[in-house]
Amino acid sequence: MKKNKHTFIVLAYKESKYLEESIKSVMNQTVKTNVVIGTSTPNKYIDNIAKKYNLEVIVNKNHTGIGSDYDFAIHSIKSELITLAHQDDIYDSDYVENILKAYEKAPNASIIIPDYYEIRDNKKVYTNINFKIKRIMLFPLRFNLINGTKFIKRLSLRFGDPICCPAVTFVQDKMPKKMFDCELTCSVDWYAWEILSKRKGHFSYFNKSIMGHRIHEESTTTKTINENRRTEEDIYMFRKFWPNWVANLINKIYINSEKTNNIK
Repeated sequence: MKKNKHTFIVLAYKESKYLEESIKSVMNQTVKTNVVIGTSTPNKYIDNIAKKYNLEVIVNKNHTGIGSDYDFAIHSIKSELITLAHQDDIYDSDYVENILKAYEKAPNASIIIPDYYEIRDNKKVYTNINFKIKRIMLFPLRFNLINGTKFIKRLSLRFGDPICCPAVTFVQDKMPKKMFDCELTCSVDWYAWEILSKRKGHFSYFNKSIMGHRIHEESTTTKTINENRRTEEDIYMFRKFWPNWVANLINKIYINSEKTNNIK
Protein backbone atom coordinates (compact mmCIF):
# COMPACT_ATOMS: atom_id res chain seq x y z
CA MET A 1 0.00 0.00 0.00
CA LYS A 2 1.35 3.43 -0.94
CA LYS A 3 2.01 5.69 2.01
CA ASN A 4 0.16 8.99 2.31
CA LYS A 5 2.47 12.03 2.31
CA HIS A 6 1.16 13.65 5.49
CA THR A 7 -1.36 12.74 8.16
CA PHE A 8 -2.69 14.61 11.17
CA ILE A 9 -3.60 12.27 14.01
CA VAL A 10 -5.74 14.28 16.42
CA LEU A 11 -5.20 12.84 19.89
CA ALA A 12 -8.55 12.97 21.68
CA TYR A 13 -8.97 12.34 25.40
CA LYS A 14 -12.37 12.07 27.10
CA GLU A 15 -14.54 15.09 26.15
CA SER A 16 -12.45 18.16 25.42
CA LYS A 17 -14.42 21.28 24.53
CA TYR A 18 -11.60 22.29 22.19
CA LEU A 19 -11.58 19.08 20.11
CA GLU A 20 -13.84 20.28 17.30
CA GLU A 21 -11.92 23.54 16.92
CA SER A 22 -8.69 21.57 16.61
CA ILE A 23 -10.20 19.27 13.99
CA LYS A 24 -11.48 22.21 11.95
CA SER A 25 -8.01 23.73 11.90
CA VAL A 26 -6.29 20.57 10.61
CA MET A 27 -8.95 20.03 7.97
CA ASN A 28 -8.65 23.61 6.73
CA GLN A 29 -5.19 23.26 5.19
CA THR A 30 -3.99 24.90 1.98
CA VAL A 31 -2.64 21.58 0.70
CA LYS A 32 -4.15 18.12 0.78
CA THR A 33 -3.57 16.07 3.92
CA ASN A 34 -5.20 13.25 5.84
CA VAL A 35 -6.92 13.50 9.22
CA VAL A 36 -7.54 10.68 11.72
CA ILE A 37 -8.65 10.74 15.36
CA GLY A 38 -6.66 8.68 17.85
CA THR A 39 -7.87 7.92 21.37
CA SER A 40 -7.56 5.57 24.33
CA THR A 41 -10.89 6.81 25.78
CA PRO A 42 -13.51 6.05 23.11
CA ASN A 43 -16.89 7.64 23.81
CA LYS A 44 -20.00 9.01 22.10
CA TYR A 45 -18.68 12.58 22.15
CA ILE A 46 -15.63 11.64 20.08
CA ASP A 47 -17.66 9.33 17.84
CA ASN A 48 -20.22 12.06 17.08
CA ILE A 49 -17.53 14.54 16.07
CA ALA A 50 -15.84 11.86 13.95
CA LYS A 51 -19.12 11.14 12.15
CA LYS A 52 -19.75 14.85 11.64
CA TYR A 53 -16.46 15.24 9.78
CA ASN A 54 -16.34 11.72 8.32
CA LEU A 55 -13.12 10.81 10.15
CA GLU A 56 -11.68 7.44 11.10
CA VAL A 57 -11.13 6.77 14.82
CA ILE A 58 -8.25 4.54 15.87
CA VAL A 59 -8.32 3.22 19.45
CA ASN A 60 -5.31 2.31 21.57
CA LYS A 61 -6.62 -0.68 23.51
CA ASN A 62 -3.28 -1.20 25.25
CA HIS A 63 -3.07 2.20 26.91
CA THR A 64 -0.41 2.38 29.62
CA GLY A 65 0.08 6.14 29.65
CA ILE A 66 0.45 9.22 27.47
CA GLY A 67 3.58 7.83 25.83
CA SER A 68 1.90 4.62 24.71
CA ASP A 69 -0.83 6.68 23.00
CA TYR A 70 1.79 8.68 21.09
CA ASP A 71 3.74 5.62 19.94
CA PHE A 72 0.53 3.83 19.00
CA ALA A 73 -0.62 6.78 16.90
CA ILE A 74 2.66 7.17 15.02
CA HIS A 75 2.77 3.51 13.98
CA SER A 76 -0.94 2.92 13.33
CA ILE A 77 -1.22 4.86 10.08
CA LYS A 78 0.87 4.44 6.93
CA SER A 79 2.09 7.94 6.21
CA GLU A 80 5.47 9.40 5.32
CA LEU A 81 4.93 12.35 7.65
CA ILE A 82 2.83 12.38 10.81
CA THR A 83 1.80 15.23 13.09
CA LEU A 84 0.35 14.37 16.49
CA ALA A 85 -2.22 17.12 16.85
CA HIS A 86 -3.24 17.61 20.46
CA GLN A 87 -6.95 18.14 20.97
CA ASP A 88 -6.53 21.54 22.65
CA ASP A 89 -4.30 23.06 19.98
CA ILE A 90 -4.91 24.68 16.60
CA TYR A 91 -2.93 24.67 13.36
CA ASP A 92 -2.62 27.54 10.91
CA SER A 93 -4.00 26.81 7.45
CA ASP A 94 -0.48 26.82 5.95
CA TYR A 95 0.99 24.42 8.55
CA VAL A 96 1.26 21.40 6.21
CA GLU A 97 2.37 23.57 3.28
CA ASN A 98 5.28 24.88 5.35
CA ILE A 99 6.15 21.42 6.70
CA LEU A 100 6.35 19.97 3.18
CA LYS A 101 8.60 22.82 2.04
CA ALA A 102 10.87 22.26 5.04
CA TYR A 103 11.00 18.52 4.34
CA GLU A 104 12.05 19.16 0.74
CA LYS A 105 14.99 21.19 2.05
CA ALA A 106 15.85 18.60 4.71
CA PRO A 107 15.00 15.13 3.32
CA ASN A 108 17.22 13.48 5.94
CA ALA A 109 15.17 14.88 8.81
CA SER A 110 13.76 12.59 11.48
CA ILE A 111 11.63 15.39 12.95
CA ILE A 112 10.61 18.76 11.50
CA ILE A 113 10.21 21.46 14.15
CA PRO A 114 8.41 24.71 13.32
CA ASP A 115 8.01 27.54 15.78
CA TYR A 116 4.69 28.04 17.55
CA TYR A 117 2.67 30.53 19.58
CA GLU A 118 0.63 30.11 22.74
CA ILE A 119 -3.09 30.61 23.16
CA ARG A 120 -3.90 32.22 26.51
CA ASP A 121 -7.44 33.44 27.22
CA ASN A 122 -8.16 33.10 23.49
CA LYS A 123 -5.32 35.49 22.65
CA LYS A 124 -2.25 34.54 20.59
CA VAL A 125 1.07 35.09 22.37
CA TYR A 126 4.11 35.03 20.09
CA THR A 127 6.86 36.03 22.47
CA ASN A 128 7.84 36.08 26.14
CA ILE A 129 11.00 35.30 28.08
CA ASN A 130 10.45 31.55 27.80
CA PHE A 131 9.99 31.77 24.02
CA LYS A 132 13.21 33.77 23.66
CA ILE A 133 15.19 31.20 25.64
CA LYS A 134 13.76 28.29 23.65
CA ARG A 135 14.54 29.97 20.33
CA ILE A 136 18.15 30.48 21.39
CA MET A 137 18.36 26.78 22.32
CA LEU A 138 16.88 25.78 18.95
CA PHE A 139 18.97 28.18 16.84
CA PRO A 140 21.71 25.64 15.87
CA LEU A 141 19.01 23.32 14.51
CA ARG A 142 18.26 25.82 11.73
CA PHE A 143 21.39 24.72 9.85
CA ASN A 144 21.18 21.44 7.94
CA LEU A 145 24.96 21.11 7.82
CA ILE A 146 25.09 20.51 11.58
CA ASN A 147 21.57 19.62 12.79
CA GLY A 148 22.13 15.95 11.98
CA THR A 149 25.08 15.60 14.33
CA LYS A 150 24.61 13.95 17.69
CA PHE A 151 26.44 16.78 19.45
CA ILE A 152 24.20 19.56 18.07
CA LYS A 153 20.98 17.61 18.59
CA ARG A 154 21.88 16.90 22.20
CA LEU A 155 23.14 20.45 22.72
CA SER A 156 19.63 21.71 22.00
CA LEU A 157 18.29 19.46 24.78
CA ARG A 158 20.96 19.83 27.47
CA PHE A 159 19.43 22.85 29.19
CA GLY A 160 15.77 21.86 28.95
CA ASP A 161 13.16 20.89 26.40
CA PRO A 162 12.68 23.69 23.85
CA ILE A 163 10.63 21.56 21.43
CA CYS A 164 6.84 21.85 21.44
CA CYS A 165 5.61 18.31 20.83
CA PRO A 166 2.30 19.12 19.04
CA ALA A 167 4.19 21.41 16.65
CA VAL A 168 6.49 18.59 15.51
CA THR A 169 6.06 16.48 12.38
CA PHE A 170 7.63 13.01 12.47
CA VAL A 171 9.21 11.15 9.57
CA GLN A 172 7.61 7.79 10.22
CA ASP A 173 10.26 5.41 8.88
CA LYS A 174 12.86 6.99 11.17
CA MET A 175 10.80 6.41 14.31
CA PRO A 176 11.61 3.51 16.71
CA LYS A 177 8.67 1.38 17.85
CA LYS A 178 9.00 2.62 21.42
CA MET A 179 10.04 6.21 21.83
CA PHE A 180 7.49 7.98 24.01
CA ASP A 181 6.31 4.94 25.96
CA CYS A 182 7.69 5.46 29.46
CA GLU A 183 6.50 6.22 32.98
CA LEU A 184 6.95 9.95 32.54
CA THR A 185 4.02 12.30 31.96
CA CYS A 186 5.16 15.91 31.50
CA SER A 187 8.67 15.13 30.20
CA VAL A 188 7.58 12.24 28.00
CA ASP A 189 8.38 14.19 24.81
CA TRP A 190 11.81 15.32 26.09
CA TYR A 191 12.51 11.63 26.76
CA ALA A 192 11.65 10.86 23.12
CA TRP A 193 13.87 13.64 21.74
CA GLU A 194 16.76 12.29 23.80
CA ILE A 195 16.28 8.86 22.22
CA LEU A 196 16.09 10.35 18.72
CA SER A 197 19.18 12.50 19.34
CA LYS A 198 21.27 9.32 19.40
CA ARG A 199 19.80 7.95 16.16
CA LYS A 200 20.36 8.88 12.52
CA GLY A 201 18.27 11.77 11.28
CA HIS A 202 18.31 15.53 11.39
CA PHE A 203 16.37 17.77 13.79
CA SER A 204 15.19 20.34 11.23
CA TYR A 205 13.92 23.58 12.81
CA PHE A 206 12.54 26.70 11.17
CA ASN A 207 11.47 29.83 13.01
CA LYS A 208 7.99 30.41 11.65
CA SER A 209 5.08 30.20 14.10
CA ILE A 210 2.44 28.09 12.37
CA MET A 211 0.49 26.43 15.19
CA GLY A 212 -1.02 27.45 18.50
CA HIS A 213 -0.40 25.59 21.77
CA ARG A 214 -3.21 26.26 24.22
CA ILE A 215 -2.40 26.94 27.88
CA HIS A 216 -5.36 26.25 30.15
CA GLU A 217 -6.35 24.64 33.43
CA GLU A 218 -7.13 21.21 32.01
CA SER A 219 -3.94 20.76 29.97
CA THR A 220 -1.57 17.95 30.94
CA THR A 221 1.36 20.35 31.27
CA THR A 222 -0.48 22.64 33.65
CA LYS A 223 -1.71 19.73 35.76
CA THR A 224 1.70 18.12 36.10
CA ILE A 225 3.32 21.42 37.05
CA ASN A 226 0.67 22.02 39.69
CA GLU A 227 1.18 18.50 41.05
CA ASN A 228 4.98 19.04 41.27
CA ARG A 229 5.68 15.98 39.13
CA ARG A 230 7.49 17.99 36.51
CA THR A 231 10.40 18.88 38.82
CA GLU A 232 11.14 15.20 39.50
CA GLU A 233 10.91 14.31 35.82
CA ASP A 234 13.09 17.22 34.72
CA ILE A 235 15.86 16.20 37.12
CA TYR A 236 15.66 12.68 35.69
CA MET A 237 16.08 14.09 32.18
CA PHE A 238 18.89 16.51 33.05
CA ARG A 239 20.84 13.57 34.45
CA LYS A 240 20.86 12.03 30.97
CA PHE A 241 23.05 14.96 29.85
CA TRP A 242 24.93 16.06 32.99
CA PRO A 243 26.55 14.76 36.20
CA ASN A 244 24.08 14.78 39.10
CA TRP A 245 25.36 17.95 40.77
CA VAL A 246 25.19 19.91 37.51
CA ALA A 247 21.72 18.50 36.75
CA ASN A 248 20.44 19.64 40.15
CA LEU A 249 21.86 23.13 39.67
CA ILE A 250 20.40 23.56 36.18
CA ASN A 251 17.03 22.29 37.38
CA LYS A 252 16.81 25.01 40.03
CA ILE A 253 17.10 27.57 37.24
CA TYR A 254 14.77 25.64 34.95
CA ILE A 255 12.00 25.57 37.57
CA ASN A 256 11.50 29.31 37.05
CA SER A 257 10.53 28.70 33.42
CA GLU A 258 7.56 26.64 34.58
CA LYS A 259 5.98 29.81 35.94
CA THR A 260 5.29 30.97 32.38
CA ASN A 261 2.85 28.05 32.06
CA ASN A 262 0.76 29.54 34.89
CA ILE A 263 -2.52 30.66 33.42
CA LYS A 264 -3.32 33.06 36.25
